[in-house]
Amino acid sequence: MPKTSPSRHTALLVLGLTIALAAIAGGWAWYLLRTDRLPGNAALGGLQVFGTLPDFTLIERDRRKVSRSDLLGTVWVANFIYTQCTDTCPLQSARMAVLQRDFAGELGLRLLSITVDPTRDNPAVLAKYAARYEADRSRWWFLTGEKQAIYALIQEGFRLSVEDPTESAAPAPVSSLRGGRTERSAAGRTLPRARRIDHALRQLLEPSPAQAHSDAEFLAPPFLHSSWFVLGDRQARIRGYYRTEDETSMRQLRRDIRTLLGAAPE
Repeated sequence: MPKTSPSRHTALLVLGLTIALAAIAGGWAWYLLRTDRLPGNAALGGLQVFGTLPDFTLIERDRRKVSRSDLLGTVWVANFIYTQCTDTCPLQSARMAVLQRDFAGELGLRLLSITVDPTRDNPAVLAKYAARYEADRSRWWFLTGEKQAIYALIQEGFRLSVEDPTESAAPAPVSSLRGGRTERSAAGRTLPRARRIDHALRQLLEPSPAQAHSDAEFLAPPFLHSSWFVLGDRQARIRGYYRTEDETSMRQLRRDIRTLLGAAPE
């Protein structure tokens, strides 16, 4: 049996190490996106394609149904809030209000604010909240609906984090929009098999909570949810993620919106 020369052996080791490091770097970048922990002021802009939204049906504040088909043919920006939140949500909504103002003449742009607390945030509550920011009903939609459907849409469709801490004692199963085999996590949720490792990592590094009011009428732990803005195109494809607390990221979002609005329909 021929022996491997020292130089060839060294080259194979270097090649193997390079492949391993590349795999680790790629996996870490994917994990950072899924856990909302990209370093620094990073924005996943530049109009990449991160996937396509699945079909969904939610309820707008005027009680009409909104689905994926309502986004087709439009450019859209989505975010996730709840009306009792006093931490990230007011900033997010203020940012959305600025986008509404800056793109006032763009009829092909939709803004979507989806509640992560649909139990409390019914259409009437969302309508009051929207009025604070002078949200245009035709262009800025506030959406609620069935909680399992919303959480599955955020996690499986938008690929972002959300958790209701009040369910930690007796959590309800979370269904996957993709279907397929499922099994229980340590926290008791039903999760797709492909997301078991991802869920375990999230248990170690959760996103920062969005704080809630702590007055006599509303005493509850804060919801854990993403504060990223998500940009989508006319084919309901996700094209970028943007940090709401970072001005550079917000400027990138405006540039990317203009690019998509100016692009010819495919």
